[in-house]
Amino acid sequence: MIPPKPAARTGKVSLWRYWQMFRRDILSAQPERLYRARMAEFKTPFFRSFLINEPDLIKTVLNERPSDFPKSARITSGLAPLLGRSVFVTNGDEWARQRRIIDPAFEGGRIAATFPAMTDAALAAAKRITPGRLDVESWASHATADIIFRTLFSLPIEDDLARETYQAFRSFQREQPVGTLAALVPWLPVRHRRPAREAARRLRQLIGDLVDQRQALIDVGKAPNDLATKIMTTPDPETGYMFERDEMVDQVAIFFLAGHETSAALLGWALWLLAAAPEWGEEVAREGEAFWPSPEFGRLSKMPITRNVIRETLRLYPPVPMFVREARQPETFRKRAVPKRAQIVISPWHLHRNDRYWSDPDAFDPSRWNTDAGRQASREAYLPFSSGARVCPGAGFAMAEAAILLTAAMVRFEFKPLETPVPAAHLTVRAKDGISLEATLR
Repeated sequence: MIPPKPAARTGKVSLWRYWQMFRRDILSAQPERLYRARMAEFKTPFFRSFLINEPDLIKTVLNERPSDFPKSARITSGLAPLLGRSVFVTNGDEWARQRRIIDPAFEGGRIAATFPAMTDAALAAAKRITPGRLDVESWASHATADIIFRTLFSLPIEDDLARETYQAFRSFQREQPVGTLAALVPWLPVRHRRPAREAARRLRQLIGDLVDQRQALIDVGKAPNDLATKIMTTPDPETGYMFERDEMVDQVAIFFLAGHETSAALLGWALWLLAAAPEWGEEVAREGEAFWPSPEFGRLSKMPITRNVIRETLRLYPPVPMFVREARQPETFRKRAVPKRAQIVISPWHLHRNDRYWSDPDAFDPSRWNTDAGRQASREAYLPFSSGARVCPGAGFAMAEAAILLTAAMVRFEFKPLETPVPAAHLTVRAKDGISLEATLR
């Protein structure tokens, strides 16, 4: 089955035209040649950009010399009103200190401890589906937000503060694009639209209320054993430093943005793919029927087909389609001079569909993950959660979350596609006009 893919840009365009296309959709703004190129250079009057599509170069940037290629502040400038100095935007010693505090909360044992909260949210999400037309992206967004609230703050999304926080987050998403004109013209000041600033201010205020409530419970020894408590009570093992209140607000903001938005995108595409390839949907439903009578974290390994469906969905529709780094010093890539401060773009979207590494790269085929060729390609050309030091700390959490939400829905319902969605990328890879499925009780 060949799922949808946006048409690539044809021919050369002016810088201004490229920016307009980029603002509408990152993916269709790129030329077709990037699906085969080992490296491509993009020149502007203001900066140079290099897309690297070769495993050895990617390994150099992400794994071997990450400190020489810090995250580009130009690309994250659009999210500054919300994210502050979160781990998503920082570099160097500040980033390393934050990761030393955050990472223990997402170790396997901690995920197992939050697993009952995940399963409660997944069952609640499945019950919210009714026979008939399902707006998949709305449902997925609500379901993944519920998991964030339950595992982070031990609150279901029906809680008044949780619900208000979720609504404020959705308002920010609507108002603020990830890209700003300052990303294109570096000396321009970063401007954020007033509605986006107000939405971010309100959201940070609500997150602050959640953090204050939790700190009060920690102070009297009555805090639940969830992710927020773990992060707020974990000192940096090297310095003893613990997150201050506003810094914790920064981190919670990125947990919502990354953990909710990316997981919702993954879940939406996975459900559509299973509806379009019903033979795989039946396999996932069978694994779910065996799992759900006694859902335990350790039994996730008993659902290999579901895991491969999720891997294949992440290959075809990586939620974050591109990572951008910045060269700290002059470099040479493939005998080309890369100047200092050049943008280095790593594109999972293009790498995952490059036929140098993947057989039938545009096809939906979860069975490829059981082949030697598929396993080799996954080691060389598969980056849904990035790689190296800056690999997503919540990758294991996201895989577990996707498995239980997907199987909870598939056990109760059969799904049929009502139309073919068109992928488009802004903050994450979503469907341009949403995803709709016909849901029928089994």
